[in-house]
Amino acid sequence: MKQEAIYLGKGDHPQELLTALANRHGLIAGATGTGKTVTLRVLAEGFSRRGVPVFLADVKGDLSGLAKPGAANEKFTQRAAELDYAADFKPEAFPVVFWDLYGEQGHPVRAVIQDMGPLLLSRLLELNEVQEGILNIAFQLAEDEDLPLLDFKDLRSLLANIGERAGELQTRYGNVSAASLGAIQRRLLALEREDAELFFGEPELELADLMQVGADGRGRINVLMAERLYQKSPKLYAIFLMWLLSRLFEELPERGDADRPRLVFFFDEAHLLFNDAPKALVNRIEQVARLIRSKGVGVYFISQSPSDIPDPVLGQLGNRVQHALRAFTPKDQKAVRAAAQSFRVNPKLNTEAAIMELGVGEALVSTLDAKGTPHIVDRVKIVPPASRLGVLTPEERRELIAASPVRGKYEQALDRDSAHERLQARKQQQEAGGGVLVGGAPEGRPAPSKPAMGQRRQSDSVLETAAKSIARSAGSSLGRTLVRSLVNALFKK
Repeated sequence: MKQEAIYLGKGDHPQELLTALANRHGLIAGATGTGKTVTLRVLAEGFSRRGVPVFLADVKGDLSGLAKPGAANEKFTQRAAELDYAADFKPEAFPVVFWDLYGEQGHPVRAVIQDMGPLLLSRLLELNEVQEGILNIAFQLAEDEDLPLLDFKDLRSLLANIGERAGELQTRYGNVSAASLGAIQRRLLALEREDAELFFGEPELELADLMQVGADGRGRINVLMAERLYQKSPKLYAIFLMWLLSRLFEELPERGDADRPRLVFFFDEAHLLFNDAPKALVNRIEQVARLIRSKGVGVYFISQSPSDIPDPVLGQLGNRVQHALRAFTPKDQKAVRAAAQSFRVNPKLNTEAAIMELGVGEALVSTLDAKGTPHIVDRVKIVPPASRLGVLTPEERRELIAASPVRGKYEQALDRDSAHERLQARKQQQEAGGGVLVGGAPEGRPAPSKPAMGQRRQSDSVLETAAKSIARSAGSSLGRTLVRSLVNALFKK
């Protein structure tokens, strides 16, 4: 029985990507203007047709047209005929859900500070080793004293509290430098000026909302409108995508061999994640790339050159599409040579020369066969996409957002009882009682009872608030995963 596949184009032979092996990850590389975005569109459309949800980021503002059918195009029709694709090529719109960290061109996306964790947050804040150590102390203290870290003001208040209690905390957690605390606070202020605080808080994005299939059986294409984010805060853009990948890795259950992935994730401008990345972060990315395929998730990195991706990660990318590269300097020539050597040799093709000769819409393609072995590299003309190449009008975008399956779920930000409010309550109690804070409680007085999560807002049910209280106190990734599974199961009933 022939396996289901996405037709990419034709060279010496037709080239397809087997959906059963799409979770072996992939790479789309090439210089600016060589056709990477068209290849991305062709893959996203192909996965959607086969019932696979897709997540991708639109950093140039030119992918919203996926939601509308393409116009009649004689050039595309002729190309489809040349590639034996005419029978399958027709204008087509796809089910698209728009997301936006700023909430302007799509549904808002938020994460809570404690779920991002100290490793990614340190990378985002560009902390040195000493400062990262203090951030680790902050996260541990928040867990020990039941201080949920949800947004920037929670982290600010906790850091201030640590500064006030530095002497007391030294024996338990180690030395805390006032200078390092001040540096972290200044980095938080710089991020606030980039409007990054809009990303941190609740309601937090639920993974299930990225993995929906429409009534017609097609997978929904989730488009993160990231043009402003990429220009204003490229590091936040990269860290957000890595946070999302980490959540998928931590929370999705293991899955055996399947005929298609449960989600395909495109990571555009992937070099931003790896530039000057500390070894701990690269190790984390390698671990996620190596193991997340067993969760049914395929990850496709998009960058100008394969050399932008560290070798341990590059080795996990089995399906590859290489568009043209230019070699004007010795460094460029080395990158071209390395890209050519990463393919399985085709005795009929000078791969290194071909990389520099490829035209727009052409690529070197090597995908995995049914046994998981890379095909020999082939020079291929990529098929044309079926959706609109132009962008949506503001009115078209508003109509799609209004009809979205998650409309109204994320628009209203929540401000729950968390570290900021609890530390304020402690301070007020200290001032009223005149005691000295020891471990967060006035000396000689019993520690104040922890506020029940049910007191955060009146609309929470007893079951909901109890579950969320457990979730916010769960310190480990495993704990958060088990709690989320329990909450989802209870709420579905």
